[in-house]
Amino acid sequence: MADSSSVSDDSNTDDNSVSTFTSSLVFNIVVAAVIFIAFCVLRSRFKRVYAPRTYAVGKEKRSPSIGAQMLAWIPAVLKVDEDKIIKRVGLDTYMFLRYMRSMFVIFVVLSFLSLVTILPVNITGGAGATELNVLTIANVPSESTKLWVHIVFFMLFVAWVLRNIFVELQVYTRLRIWWLTNPSHAQKIGSSTIMVSSLPQALADSDKKLESTFDMFPGGVRQVIVNRNCSDLEEIVDERDKLAAKLEKLLTSYAATSEKLHKKAAKKNSTYKEPKRPMMRESKVPFKGPKLDAFEFLASKIGELNRRISELGGDPTQFKRQSSAFVFFNKQVAAHMAAQTVLDYKPFSMNLVSLDVSPDDIIWSNLNLNPYDRRIRSYISMAATVGLVIVWSIMTAALTALVSVKNLSKIPALKNMSDSKFFGIFTGIVPAIVLAVVMALLPIVLRLLLRLEGTPRVSEVNLRLLNRYFFFQVWNVYLITIFTSSIFSIATDRFLNPESIISMIPEKVPGSATPILTYILLLAFTGAAKELLQIVRLALRYILPLLFAKTPRKISAAETPAEFDWATSIPTHSLIFLMGFSYSFIAPIVNCFAAVYFGLFYLVYRYQFLYVYNDANWVTGGLSFPKSIKQTMVGVYISEVYMLLMMVAKLAKLDHINANAILRIIFPAIILLLTIFAHIYINDAYMPIINYLPIRGAVEIEENPRIATTFPDVTGNGDLGADELETDSIKAAENKVRRMLYATYGSLVPKQLIDYVLTKVPRLLSPRSPTPDEEQSVNGPAHDSALVSMPTAHHYTDVRPSNDTNIISIDPHAQSLYPPMINEPQDMGAPSMQSISSTTELRNRRTNPTALSVRSTEQRQSRYSMIDTNLLASVGENALAEAFSNPALRASPNVCIWAPLDNFGLCNELHKDVEKWAQGSIRVVTEGTSIDEKGHVRADVEFDPDDTEFVKPAIRADSLHKSG
Repeated sequence: MADSSSVSDDSNTDDNSVSTFTSSLVFNIVVAAVIFIAFCVLRSRFKRVYAPRTYAVGKEKRSPSIGAQMLAWIPAVLKVDEDKIIKRVGLDTYMFLRYMRSMFVIFVVLSFLSLVTILPVNITGGAGATELNVLTIANVPSESTKLWVHIVFFMLFVAWVLRNIFVELQVYTRLRIWWLTNPSHAQKIGSSTIMVSSLPQALADSDKKLESTFDMFPGGVRQVIVNRNCSDLEEIVDERDKLAAKLEKLLTSYAATSEKLHKKAAKKNSTYKEPKRPMMRESKVPFKGPKLDAFEFLASKIGELNRRISELGGDPTQFKRQSSAFVFFNKQVAAHMAAQTVLDYKPFSMNLVSLDVSPDDIIWSNLNLNPYDRRIRSYISMAATVGLVIVWSIMTAALTALVSVKNLSKIPALKNMSDSKFFGIFTGIVPAIVLAVVMALLPIVLRLLLRLEGTPRVSEVNLRLLNRYFFFQVWNVYLITIFTSSIFSIATDRFLNPESIISMIPEKVPGSATPILTYILLLAFTGAAKELLQIVRLALRYILPLLFAKTPRKISAAETPAEFDWATSIPTHSLIFLMGFSYSFIAPIVNCFAAVYFGLFYLVYRYQFLYVYNDANWVTGGLSFPKSIKQTMVGVYISEVYMLLMMVAKLAKLDHINANAILRIIFPAIILLLTIFAHIYINDAYMPIINYLPIRGAVEIEENPRIATTFPDVTGNGDLGADELETDSIKAAENKVRRMLYATYGSLVPKQLIDYVLTKVPRLLSPRSPTPDEEQSVNGPAHDSALVSMPTAHHYTDVRPSNDTNIISIDPHAQSLYPPMINEPQDMGAPSMQSISSTTELRNRRTNPTALSVRSTEQRQSRYSMIDTNLLASVGENALAEAFSNPALRASPNVCIWAPLDNFGLCNELHKDVEKWAQGSIRVVTEGTSIDEKGHVRADVEFDPDDTEFVKPAIRADSLHKSG
């Protein structure tokens, strides 16, 4: 037979796939085991690395401490309820964890089906394949009817994946609406705010015209703020901050040196000599100008810059208005309606609208680009991206080819290298490591290109990076790397006989399963274990601070909980799905390791997100999840194309074409067509609901606000309020448990089966009582905000604020449903936006640079207890203007220098001199830091040196609301 002869002829050139696979498997398991044991040992000893979320976040988001037993963390993270996960880590993280779990379930089912059906067919195929190819479709002859097993079960595989996608999208749409309207999000002013770019000049120059443009939406406009170009002020603030950091470093070093010299003098019973004061030159040109006392020069310069900041920032109207603005609506649904509306009749005018705006998320330098400039930048960015694709493709292919023994053996001088066991290990480990290193450099370049395009928000940059990085992963890691060896082999073997290239695909392409397996093995075992160990973070927390963190502020910054890299991690997991699913029928063994990969990472991520990562800066309401679904669909499409091409290639090897072979091509084509229809349905049915708040949902929740505070039935198809909201506490608790079970198992089994099990085993509805650790560590003494309704943005009426108050009126009916907001937590730090009262205005901070005092110890809070920087909907207009102003306008004309005081008080006078030289615009704070017996600087990581407040009366200023 043609198959048998072709395979046997090529068997002599087969690489040691079994040796490569076993070497990679053993290596990765051993490395993973070592790392895993190291994590289990170090976890309880290094809390700042492995459990910062037990103390370094707000109380309502903290996770309970875990015992010191090596494996105690596994049951601890698996038993956390669905609603608690959302409450602690947010909807983005919850949907990501659901995605990882659904991928694990998908591949578990695929592994079982393929191992009991496709794998036996491949092994008994009889086409004469060798090494690992015996387990692939290459061992099934082209004329064999056994190929129908691959086609039929691949159809089941596709149906299973699509079913999971539909279920998860249904869950997400319900959770998305619940998240948008839940008080934890809706009471923030950003939920009812849009940022509009590319404003026409007439609207940018007049607040009144801009307000009237958006006043037609329900509830009307509460306030508009046009952004201003503060580039000159930004330069001054940046220079001031750099000098302040330098002064802080010098004061810290001087105090530590004084401490050491005093102890040395005391030990020798000699006279203490003050250390030499640092000197510097005013000129930036080396060796130009006289040397000056560094403390006096820096303090005087900072004082001068603070005065300029106070003068320039005191009158925002002197800065030119930009072509972007914030529009604050009285109703949340109005913001979502405005984001979907064509706002202007001119091309590209007001065409860029952003929802759920947070000041910390804005790239302020990109707000003043005109639409044509932004479009040109996007074209340049795309061209640069295509260039990167080409360069990375060549580089990746070259690196992969260089480390391939099969290709190296074609060189006469290296012909006998493939007989060495060392090279089996070499090809199983080195290519995957080289590839991972090369791909790690790419996101940095892509992120820079997206910022240069003029993308206005950091979250948008990361969401767009998800798509671009996934494209790179598919092209370079999958299409280029995985097939480099097979394409190279086909091209060299059939260079003089090109018509036989198609007939070689069924034998050569399955051989690429080995590099796929080694790559998945590397990420599944070593990658998951490295994610747990956080070796880089361990070094940053305990090793690098000893070398580089020389000031209390830098030492404290080193304790900040790590952030998860969403933009690069999600595409990587989507790539693994693509690898596993595309080879699900070619080499079924890949399914098993894909299941191991997603299972391990799901467990690891549950721990990391609950105890390590703090992603307060990534709050999109789960918008990364639809992108994961789209990337999953790409994997399904590529897999279906593979099936179609594989059947075409099998047909090309036949001596005589028959109806059976033609049908084997028709069925994969039908699968592809049906998938396209399913994808169209997904886009039409779910995507509009995902991006915006539906009008009907807003109406139902406004009529019954309790819906927004009750975890929804994510598997329901009825109205949001279709399920009765029980007033009986026992029934309410049982309903909550039922909804938790729906959320946990609804994507795995039908809802009716869950209800049937609950009727047979009613004790499953009994709510689990929280442990004492959970009560104390998670809830604390404060009330549970998820159970108490608070006013939301969509409950504000269209009544305008009166002239004598800055607090907007609330609908009396809605107000009666909520408790008064007298217990709302207040941020105790003056520099933060929440601490500024509605009568405090920007000019007060400029004209009163000395109105600064440090709070007493009793008044202080941990810096981790501060509420986040999103303003509440009840805040006044002046505070809104403060919060959503350019960061340069928000910069205080005062500087807080955090430096230790030596234990002998030798630096007291120096600190007073520094404050005097800066004319009172510098305050040296020594609290929360000290110098230990070895002369090392220590810092209280929960202390906030900027926890200051303004003590002078507010001065009335109307400059923020004047038209340009």
